[in-house]
This record gives sequence, structure tokens and C-alpha cells, in this order.
Amino acid sequence: MQALGAIFLAIGIVVSVRERKYKMMWRSSEPSSNMLASALSQLVGTAGGIYLSLELLFSFLKIPEDWWSNNSIYFVEPLAVISLLLAIIQPFVLKAWIKLRK
Repeated sequence: MQALGAIFLAIGIVVSVRERKYKMMWRSSEPSSNMLASALSQLVGTAGGIYLSLELLFSFLKIPEDWWSNNSIYFVEPLAVISLLLAIIQPFVLKAWIKLRK
């Protein structure tokens, strides 16, 4: 089960980085030689920002950090996975939002 989740997460990362790369290609006037690195750093930066925001929200609301890990089956921290999933779907939500506004 964990291997399947890791495979889906890896596929999501690849698809999200690809979408970010295409969005950066159409947005910029001059082609950059390192679009893949920029797209990957955007994904990591977005996921990191979401993770920090969720951590601050949990500490502000005084929600204990280990409320999900009593009988945890995860091999990584669930909050990190949630933030990575939100960062993965972010370019697709932005694309849908732009299409809805037109």
C-alpha cells in the first residue's frame, strides 16, 4: 500500500513539474535554459510554504502534533504529504480558475 502511494506521489510530482514548466515557458518572453530546475524549485517552495503555514496553524490552534500517529501506517509525516499534495494540484487548480474566469 505504501509503495502504491509513493508511486502515485512520484507521478503527481512529475506531472505537476511538467505543468509548471509549460506555464513558465508561456509566461516568459525569453527561454531559460533551466526551466526544469525552476519548476522543481517552485514545487518545493510551494510545498514548503504550505507546510510551514499548516504547522503554524496547528500550533496556533494548539492541535497536538501527534494526533494522527497513534497507530500510524505512514512512513513520512502526514502533514508533509498533505502539503506536497496541495502543491501538486496547485497548477491545475490555477488553470481551472483561469478558464472559469474567461
